[in-house]
Amino acid sequence: MVRRFIAFPVVALLLALFALAARAGEITAYTALEEDDVKVYLQAFNKAKPNVKVNILRLSTGDLMARILTEKANPRHDVIWGVAVTQMVDPRILEMAEAYKPAGFDRINPQFKDPDGRWFATTGYFAGFCVNNEVLKKKGLPMPTSWADLTNPVYKGQIVMPNAASSGTGYAQVVSILQMMGEEKGWNYLKELDKNIAQYIKSGSRPCRAAATGEYAIGLSFAFSGVKQIMEGYPITLVIPKEGAGYETEVSLLMKTSKNKEDSKQFLDWLLTQDAAKLYGERAEMSAVPGSKATEAVLKAGLPADVSTVLWKMDFASSSKNKDRIIAEWKQKIER
Repeated sequence: MVRRFIAFPVVALLLALFALAARAGEITAYTALEEDDVKVYLQAFNKAKPNVKVNILRLSTGDLMARILTEKANPRHDVIWGVAVTQMVDPRILEMAEAYKPAGFDRINPQFKDPDGRWFATTGYFAGFCVNNEVLKKKGLPMPTSWADLTNPVYKGQIVMPNAASSGTGYAQVVSILQMMGEEKGWNYLKELDKNIAQYIKSGSRPCRAAATGEYAIGLSFAFSGVKQIMEGYPITLVIPKEGAGYETEVSLLMKTSKNKEDSKQFLDWLLTQDAAKLYGERAEMSAVPGSKATEAVLKAGLPADVSTVLWKMDFASSSKNKDRIIAEWKQKIER
């Protein structure tokens, strides 16, 4: 009887230790990065840190934000990885973030990190038009060079665009237009553009893929989606709108509620290494990590050598503060 009594707490202790061991070396990251990029980055991280397993939940930006806020009382992830800064500076998100400055944090330009260390950017994206050369030729359409060109009635039914309510790319495009033109003219422009839109797509990259395969003439996307399609051999021209391209930075952070902070910190540290920076130069149109450099193949596909020359200066504080209102207005006036 005494032996049995002693055995139960011993077994319970062993089970608890096994449970802790199962968690050690394993983290969960929520991300909005493109699936193929996630795969490449994780392969490199696993090579550098084979003892840390990263479980991934990948959703479009809007869906991911909704998931994070729904789970706020009981978060299920350790880190947020590569999500638009406009979403991450939401006070509801920031209060869940634990200040952590990974190795290399001090080398990041101040505009790409939180001074209190709650988040930092690794990569970013900006607006680009993916234009199918063969469809243009077949239909006798001109090559667009600007946002203004896209309201030309000749493009009716030939343009696809990300849904601003679900896609970070879509929201970045809409809010940049409102900031460029002012809200009254901006909403009028979006209504005119809507006359030519065939559909609004949930993903930021799919409009470009739809144009690449010839379903539509023009896919409004982020620039590197066009670069990828060109490098894969599709008959695409990447156009950066001459008025300027709205952009977002993709940031990462550590959750206060992380059950495995040491391994989470190893992952965040790796994001700022030179190994990671090399991959950003191959797979992202812009990077905040010193040492990242666009490859010759990427530049040949149409990415500007100095992306700062094509970017519209975004007011991220305004983008974040007005996000709910702008998305609600977009749903009311534009979404279908």
